[in-house]
Amino acid sequence: MPVISEWIGSRKVIRCRKAISSGVISKKLLFALGIVVALGILFFLHSKHISPKSATQGNFAPNFTVSQLRGAPLELATYRGRVVLLDFWATWCEPCRQEIPQFITLQRKYGPDGLQIIGVSMDDTPEPVRDFCKQFELNYPVVMGNANIGELYGGVLGLPIAFLIGRDGRIDAKHIGAVDIPLMEKEIMKLLQR
Repeated sequence: MPVISEWIGSRKVIRCRKAISSGVISKKLLFALGIVVALGILFFLHSKHISPKSATQGNFAPNFTVSQLRGAPLELATYRGRVVLLDFWATWCEPCRQEIPQFITLQRKYGPDGLQIIGVSMDDTPEPVRDFCKQFELNYPVVMGNANIGELYGGVLGLPIAFLIGRDGRIDAKHIGAVDIPLMEKEIMKLLQR
């Protein structure tokens, strides 16, 4: 009996090879593999929230709570009622380094009227950020960003990226790359008057 079952088994293998070479199984296998890949991609996109609708103009800015460099917690929602410039930056980013002194000036000029700039550093460690903040005497809070915060805002794939958030907590504008400061100032003044 064992000889017959081995013979039957080897004969089945030969039949499968013939079916694969003739294309019958390969079409079904490719179709099934395509479905598995498509489901995997959908699951990945859904679990990672690649393009959250909430990070688009007109929608409420996604809330987050993280520690500032000085240790105190910062929750974005507590700034409702103020105009917020949420700046994603890094110490190694040259355009970021160039616009931060201008943000310091904007904070000084419009802070009393309701502007609050919040820096979200995307550096890997806080040490260079602390040194940078001390050197440039930043007059606004800075937090260490992470992948989760970046994903909340549609993925931070390049720096700098700045979001202008109105007093109502809705995103009014998104600036990718170095900011045109006169344009940004006009947008801030418009939001402050609302």
